[in-house]
Amino acid sequence: MPLWRRKSFWLALSVFWLLLILLGLFPLRLAVPPRPLPGRSQGWPRWLDAAFLRSFFQSEALPEDALQLRQAPRGSSCTWGACFDTSKCKGNLLKIFVHTPAGPTAEAHRRILDSLEGSRFYALSPAEACLHLFLPSQDHRGACGPLPPHWNGGRNHLVLSLYPAPCTRLGQAMVAEASPSSDIFRPGFDVALPYLPEAHPLRGGVPGQLRQHSPQPGATLLAVAEEKGGWRTHASACPWDGHCEQDPGSQQTHPGETLPNATFCLIPGHRSAASCFLQALQAGCIPVLLSPRWELPFSEVIDWTKAAVIADERLPLQVPAALREMLPSRILSLRQQTQFLWTAYFSSVEKVVHTTLEIIQDRIWGASGHPSLMWNSPPGALLALPTFSTSLKDFPFYHLQQGSSPESSFSALIWVGVSGEPLLKLIQVVAGSRHCAQILILWSSEEPPPDRWPETTVPLTVIEGHRKASDRFFPYDNISTNAILSLDVHSTLSTSEVDFAFAVWQSFPERMVGFLTWNHFWNEAQGGWGCSTELANEFSMVLTTAAFYHRYYHTLFTHSLTKALRTLVDDAPACVDFLMNFLVATVTRLPPIKVPYGRQRQDAAPLVAEGPGPRPEPQLLAQDCINRVTARFGHMPLVSSRVRMDPVLFKDPVSVQRKKYRSLEKP
Repeated sequence: MPLWRRKSFWLALSVFWLLLILLGLFPLRLAVPPRPLPGRSQGWPRWLDAAFLRSFFQSEALPEDALQLRQAPRGSSCTWGACFDTSKCKGNLLKIFVHTPAGPTAEAHRRILDSLEGSRFYALSPAEACLHLFLPSQDHRGACGPLPPHWNGGRNHLVLSLYPAPCTRLGQAMVAEASPSSDIFRPGFDVALPYLPEAHPLRGGVPGQLRQHSPQPGATLLAVAEEKGGWRTHASACPWDGHCEQDPGSQQTHPGETLPNATFCLIPGHRSAASCFLQALQAGCIPVLLSPRWELPFSEVIDWTKAAVIADERLPLQVPAALREMLPSRILSLRQQTQFLWTAYFSSVEKVVHTTLEIIQDRIWGASGHPSLMWNSPPGALLALPTFSTSLKDFPFYHLQQGSSPESSFSALIWVGVSGEPLLKLIQVVAGSRHCAQILILWSSEEPPPDRWPETTVPLTVIEGHRKASDRFFPYDNISTNAILSLDVHSTLSTSEVDFAFAVWQSFPERMVGFLTWNHFWNEAQGGWGCSTELANEFSMVLTTAAFYHRYYHTLFTHSLTKALRTLVDDAPACVDFLMNFLVATVTRLPPIKVPYGRQRQDAAPLVAEGPGPRPEPQLLAQDCINRVTARFGHMPLVSSRVRMDPVLFKDPVSVQRKKYRSLEKP
């Protein structure tokens, strides 16, 4: 072999070995699929929207250097089974006792206490509670306040803070805090809360601000959260025509309280940007999170893949391109979900606190708790109580998802405050319906019930009431069907009207279907809500003296409404119609449905519940009721409508024998 060839060979071999040595000492950092982090359901970065970022998708794992930077969470030995004793929860029901802070109560603590008092979770004494709530505090020197009595090392305790604060991680206690760092968060044990503004509403809350779910032509594609609060948008940002200008143009800055008018909201991963997340959610601006280093709120139960995009901060240029290519149907779905989640879990302090407790209640119930569908679809887990049923098909608002239909029979519940001759006639009319399965008489009159009742083709049961208006909506075990026809002793209906109204309810089982209607309006002169009891085309409520609805609303009325609201209707029985309509409208966010009713019977129908003493003016009483109930709810849930369902073939020139509701045809 010539000399120059041998020298070239040895030179190439030397260079090869030198490269191997250098690579061994200084390895290249490549985006390779690393190992998953133990104890975590998701790795970092979490690609939650792989459908439209498919070309950039990576395995759910961490690079080697990220594993070295992440520290083991403090108190990681605490898990649900190790640090919480479920045997103390009698009947597997969560009852919580609040340790009242010593000295003056801080505003944040007072808001938490107000949201708990009167709820079904609240316990008056430590003996009847299985969970103790501790609200951490600091003295003027910045030292943590004293621990409460019966601390027991923090076992079966929940340390709750609506705002980022020290003094939260104490012993074996669960921690519910705003935007906890991913390094210290314990999945399945701690609860991640949203970062709430100080002026966040206590109850009700303002609705989401999205008015048009689809992007408007020329709308801003992206708003960027600034590090010190506020938002920044580009005046010449890419519109939804797919063409982007090369020149970024001038920038427009919005203050922190101004929500952006954009389709996507880019939020950096540092913890200080967590406050922008809730703003974007309320505005219907799809959050795009760049490798967040804080736990998303209620991540244990909320599927954030349906409302947000979590992207890798190491790919800053690819993200806008992927967002521009997102299908309009996908954008519509994400924006709708942001509005649902905001309304169901984040719009008030009360909802945030109750969602936290509902998550802990689900842990106690285990497999009997809320399934994921209940948490992530309307009306949400706070309004779908597993104590009613563990089957989705038993609820009125899941028939569409389940592909099921409501049953073909109903139970008539007749409330008797004052006995009289109309009751016997009403029983015969209702029993004549081919859909009636049973008749229940709720006897709340001071007079004893009659010894004999008319013979009917359906079972008739008498229930002894307690002369309270809330008795009408108690979940009685005697009710055997999902559909309830609520009647007053003075209701005057025909059998054909009952049959047609029930046929309408079967198509809308989540709504109330009634004959008599009222409408609400804002009274500018008096600065409050008003109610019109006059017959009109527009309406927002149906009277429960003659209405169909699902029996689940009895469970929700009794076990979900606060004690103060139930006491309100017991003290003012005429307010019971308002409370029931508010409840159903809160669940459905839809108006009730009106069916035809004879004009002569409308004029004779009572507008207020029967009771001792002189009857008050209906208009004044209605106005007082609607404002009192609205104040307790914290917002106005009623929705107005002009839709009325009429029987088909009423005026068709067909044979009389072919008409389904012949007796309803007007002369």
